[in-house]
Order: sequence, then structure tokens, then C-alpha cells
Amino acid sequence: MSEDKTAEIVLSLEIDDPTLANRLAALLGNVAGLRLAAPGETAAATIVARDPRIMPEDIALTQRELDVLALMAEGASNKMIARQLGISVHTVKFHVGSLLDKLDATGRTDAVAHAARRGVIEL
Repeated sequence: MSEDKTAEIVLSLEIDDPTLANRLAALLGNVAGLRLAAPGETAAATIVARDPRIMPEDIALTQRELDVLALMAEGASNKMIARQLGISVHTVKFHVGSLLDKLDATGRTDAVAHAARRGVIEL
């Protein structure tokens, strides 16, 4: 009896840790009805595991943004951040807006949470 290749699920792996990637590939290679995609092949699903402490280059934060973010994490208002860093409230608002955009956050608390999950700041 031949196996029906149309029922086969093609899966790709995008995993930063090569040891983990090799272990998963070995385990998944033995699952009936599942096949790992060849390089460049389209997959039905992808398993992604990124190191959360590494900020993607497209959202790299400047030192000043990191300073503002650290003070936001402490609950500081824009006025308090401005005083602490010796900059204007307008400049703080600019940095907060930039952080929200770069971290794809909906607000200050969300930005701090995203940054904490990625290991950029420690709470």
C-alpha cells in the first residue's frame, strides 16, 4: 500500500539555535504525514524560535531611546523623564513616539512590556 503524498504536511523551521533546530528536525523527521521543507521550498507551516533578547535590526533602539524606555519602565512621566535627562518634554514625546513605532506598541505600558519580553530592559 503506497502512502498518499497529497496528505503530507510540509513544515519549515526558522530557529536561531542550531542545536535546537537539529533536535527538532530529527524528531519531526520521524512523524508520519510530515515532511521538512527543502531550502527554498514553500511550506504549509513554519516553526519559528528566535532569541528574545536579540532586537531585530529594523527596531534597533538608540541609547537615548533606551534611556527614555528605562525611565518609562519606572513609571516616570514625560516631564520627569525630561528633567532627569536634561531634555525638553517635546523631545521626550518624540522619543516615546519613536519607541511606540519601533516596538509596535499601542501605548507606554505595551512598549515597556514588549521591551521586557525581548530582554532589552529588566523589570
